[in-house]
Amino acid sequence: MKVREIMTSDVKTCRPETNLAEAVKLMWERDCGVLPVVKADGKVSGMITDRDICVAIATRGWTADRIAVRDVTTGKICTCAADDDAIVALQTMKAQRVRRLPVVDAEGRLKGILSLNDVVTHTGAASSTEIVSTMASICEHRRPKAMASA
Repeated sequence: MKVREIMTSDVKTCRPETNLAEAVKLMWERDCGVLPVVKADGKVSGMITDRDICVAIATRGWTADRIAVRDVTTGKICTCAADDDAIVALQTMKAQRVRRLPVVDAEGRLKGILSLNDVVTHTGAASSTEIVSTMASICEHRRPKAMASA
């Protein structure tokens, strides 16, 4: 099964300069926990999650309207293409330990988003063994940075 068959095409996005208060409002309105961050040229520059926002607000001592999305997101972005096989996208999720992948065209412009939920809810997209293996990798506890350097 191809990613295009199971991805979500109607995706709400934000810009790097969007503040976190606006991002939360968009997430609330769309009942989602992640937004692709898209530059003016339509290219994906990152992803921001509700967790990213909570941690940023709690650790910076600023209100959400004073923190820009670009100040919270990392430069690393994992993507897939609409023509990719869903199994290949699932392997990327597993390797990168992410639950969602922006679906981009050859120029890096957003075409949709593929979530682990999309794979799980579409019969035939992946086997239960592949899904459980991916979930196990994603959910594995990470060592805090302070402990990793000790």
